[in-house]
Amino acid sequence: MDLNKVFYPESIAVVGASTKEGSVGNDILKNLAFQGYAGEIYPINPKVETLHGKKCYASLTEVGANIGLMVIVVPAAVVPAVLEEGGKLGIKAAIIISAGFKEAGNPDLEDKVAEICRQYDIALVGPNCLGVINPENKMNASFAVSMPSFGSVAFISQSGALCTAVLDYASNLGIGFSKFMSIGNKAVLDEVAILETLAKDPATNVIAMYTEQLSGSKAFIDVVNGITHGANAKPVIALKSGKTSAGASASASHTGALAGNDAAYGALFMQSGVVRADSVSDLFDYIQIFANNKIASCQRVAIVTNAGGPGVLATDEVVSRGLELAKLSEGTESALKAALPAAASSHNPVDVLGDAKADRYALAINAVMSDSNVDAAIVVLTPQSMTEFKATADAMIEAKKKYDKPLAVSFMGIETVAEAVEMMKSNDIACYYFPEQAAKALSVMNNFYLNSKGGLREVTVFNDVDREKVKEIFDNARKAGKTSFPEAEALEIMKAYNFPLLKSAIARTADEAVAIAKEIGNKMAFKIFSQDILHKSDVGGIMLNVEPSEAGEKFEEMIKIVSKNRPDAKLEGIVLMEMAPKDGLEMILGSSSDPSLGNMMLVGLGGIYVEIMKDVSFGLVPASKGDIDNMLKTLKSYAILGGARGQKVLDVEKLIETIGRLNQLLSDFPEIKEIDINPLLVLSQGQGARVLDSRIIIG
Repeated sequence: MDLNKVFYPESIAVVGASTKEGSVGNDILKNLAFQGYAGEIYPINPKVETLHGKKCYASLTEVGANIGLMVIVVPAAVVPAVLEEGGKLGIKAAIIISAGFKEAGNPDLEDKVAEICRQYDIALVGPNCLGVINPENKMNASFAVSMPSFGSVAFISQSGALCTAVLDYASNLGIGFSKFMSIGNKAVLDEVAILETLAKDPATNVIAMYTEQLSGSKAFIDVVNGITHGANAKPVIALKSGKTSAGASASASHTGALAGNDAAYGALFMQSGVVRADSVSDLFDYIQIFANNKIASCQRVAIVTNAGGPGVLATDEVVSRGLELAKLSEGTESALKAALPAAASSHNPVDVLGDAKADRYALAINAVMSDSNVDAAIVVLTPQSMTEFKATADAMIEAKKKYDKPLAVSFMGIETVAEAVEMMKSNDIACYYFPEQAAKALSVMNNFYLNSKGGLREVTVFNDVDREKVKEIFDNARKAGKTSFPEAEALEIMKAYNFPLLKSAIARTADEAVAIAKEIGNKMAFKIFSQDILHKSDVGGIMLNVEPSEAGEKFEEMIKIVSKNRPDAKLEGIVLMEMAPKDGLEMILGSSSDPSLGNMMLVGLGGIYVEIMKDVSFGLVPASKGDIDNMLKTLKSYAILGGARGQKVLDVEKLIETIGRLNQLLSDFPEIKEIDINPLLVLSQGQGARVLDSRIIIG
């Protein structure tokens, strides 16, 4: 399906064009007729002859000419018939504005719409959407009030109502759009299909999106990685609602789609290279910095200010965001010292003092922007009685044109600085109310710049695994109606994928325990094996440091204790496992399945700490080695792995390998709903790791 047929149609039919002022069908036709669209427009309304100066037609067939795009604004029940008619006429693009589909409890009707579109190869946006705007060709096929200015930002939204607010806010910020679309229920075209088109769009340099629910994590990650990496990387900025359980519930009722777990979305955005905005304010702060500046390093920041306090606030934010204050060269500091008043600061941050006029600001900004030690600059201005607002804005505009470095400006205030700020916005300068916003935006650009230089994602594949063995285990389990695998059986699956395990075996009698103990030859842990018992220690089902000579006696003792504590449980035997080394860090590995994004891995502090500290991070399957590295680096406890405070350096490489094996197991068997490996004991560098306990649940 060709989405460009939606963006660049040679002619448009509005099916459901209405004579009623203020109705959706009337407003869409009016927008197309009077906002500059140059193609033919065909209102479809059998009850009138003309509407907004355009001849009306009783049906699509009656038009008798090629139609590039049909915009459908009729009751939901009629939509399939309209699509069928359009498909037979060879129309290859449609926007369904009409509501009343999945979001209203009619999924079958939406499925019918999707089926017709696939049958006739119709690129469909919607249903239940605001519409599509392409400022490049003045096409406003929506019921938004006005045509936004043409610019480099493409905006995709799952919420039509948010779109209208975004348009108004963007106009105030001087942001123009290359494409602007509300996608509604995504019956046919989803974000992945749209992103594939925008990736190749020469008019689009920045992609921003508001989403409530995504699906198909692998396709999304692959497409967005291609956009956000490489020489011509484009930032993709996403605002995702439904972070809390209450928000997710509201989202589901609004869109008719189940919102995913926010941890999964965090992993999705990290692995794909998406810049995540936590608020609408953040979204526009980030859009501004990317739309108005060339993507470049912002690591070393210079600050120019006429007020000490705001300069310190900017400095604090720069440093706390992982950037650094640029060390100005001796030449720059000497020039500033010679030109500025004695009380001014020629060091970074450069304080030009409260009485600074435009000439002093111009001198300072040119000095720091020309310094090779400076990657980016923040300019802060607080209004004083002698401040020359417009002239200072002119100085910023000239500096922006002269130097190819990111610039963020904060003229603090509203009414007093309004005219100067408007001047800068209209000349492609990123303007912020407060200096902290400017510093945060530069840090986001810097992170994107660094990430965009990374190589393509490579997923490690292990050739020493026995996939057929695990398949056999799962097939047999399904035949028996079984979905849960406690420790002993889970370890068989782990063994097939060559996880680092302790020596172990299941003893079903005291004699078997004696034989197994001789083979292990060291102290052992005894663990009861029963499908009915989840927490073994609660019923006396754990014994530690059992000597091989005690194996038979301890076997009978444990069976007796557990039988007494849980007479209802079926006891299948005891797992005999060699005792783990005493040194090392207990970690947890695991997985769960998100309903829309698929399998998600978890890694973090394990053992008794997992519930207390909750120091965990997530990654979606399949994860690359780089993704796994990032999962570990986001842990608060990451420094412990490297030997913090004189402790031993732990075997991080073996930990990464073990996570990689989990990644492959989950990739090979997507029916796995949950895995819990807790604890995974990570030993000293070169000593490996050991899986001490695990369980698996399949669908």
